Amino acid sequence: MLFFLKDTKLETMGHRKKHAPRHGSLAYLPRKRAKRLLGRIRYWPEIEADTPRLLGFLGYKAGMTHVFALEDRRRSPNFGKEVARPATVLETPPMLICAVRAYTRDPYGLQPLSEAWMKDPPSELDRVFTFPESFNTEESLKKIEEILAKATRIRVIAVSQPKQASVPKKKPDVTEIEIGGGSVQQQFEYAKTLLGKTVTPLEMFNDGQYVDVIAISTGKGFQGPVKRWGVAKLQHKGRKTKRGIATLGPWNPHHVTYTVPRAGQMGLHQRTEYNKRILKIGGDGKEVTPKGGFIRYGVVKGAYILLEGSIPGTEKRQIRLRYPARPPKHIAEEPPQITQISLESPQGK
Repeated sequence: MLFFLKDTKLETMGHRKKHAPRHGSLAYLPRKRAKRLLGRIRYWPEIEADTPRLLGFLGYKAGMTHVFALEDRRRSPNFGKEVARPATVLETPPMLICAVRAYTRDPYGLQPLSEAWMKDPPSELDRVFTFPESFNTEESLKKIEEILAKATRIRVIAVSQPKQASVPKKKPDVTEIEIGGGSVQQQFEYAKTLLGKTVTPLEMFNDGQYVDVIAISTGKGFQGPVKRWGVAKLQHKGRKTKRGIATLGPWNPHHVTYTVPRAGQMGLHQRTEYNKRILKIGGDGKEVTPKGGFIRYGVVKGAYILLEGSIPGTEKRQIRLRYPARPPKHIAEEPPQITQISLESPQGK
């Protein structure tokens, strides 16, 4: 008779089917340190625009704050109400367009055709490149025009100006930005007008626009599997270790597979965050600098971009912005209505 009774104690003692999904994503393996602190953009979206425009920009992360704005998402239960949102401040000094480069496509991918540099590059670029004494800009531009029929992409080489920001560095960051919209001929004519001049984020982005953020995450050094992969700690009576894993795998195959969580480098990886909304673009950093300045950064001197939410990287980290590769379907027609930007001291003073 007891054989047919349901024993609840046996059910609670481990006789249920165990469900334990793996900890941590394997999508970003190998988790090793990034080669450079400046993120690499491997894809530039194609935009539908009659006039050419630059598809990216570079800034420096200053810190985070919070803003009060009116909720403009119609499906939100707080639509039309004032809500608080976290925001990240990027200082975006003007970038100098130093060169124009044309690319062609063959079965092996994009290949550079030719390039033209400005006559007198800034002296700070000597910290990055070894330049010839002078450039024949007109002759280089004519050479590009002659082979423009073969070109499929036009890009510019832009140089940051960290001296105009609160970044303690003299060596500028050199980045390549693609030009989108219009035909290749229009893009080349547009690039010629930019050569040797500076551009600001106000010329590329608008308030309320979505952008992709490419950055190197904050480095955390060598960490164990509990912190690196989020696995559970073993019982306190466990043998040898508590913050490790119970087994490295089966006898066969005779090696430790890549799916086993192991200790190693954590952080300082390149990450791309899609569809970060621009809350505001301004030219005076005093509008967003809190009392006493941002911790580990200081005062935002000039132009800035206020992004909704958080982004990878630590303070002073180079942040690359790009037109969205997969923009959201529902975008508010009007820019966000910000009622207040918090300027309270992050140090409580």
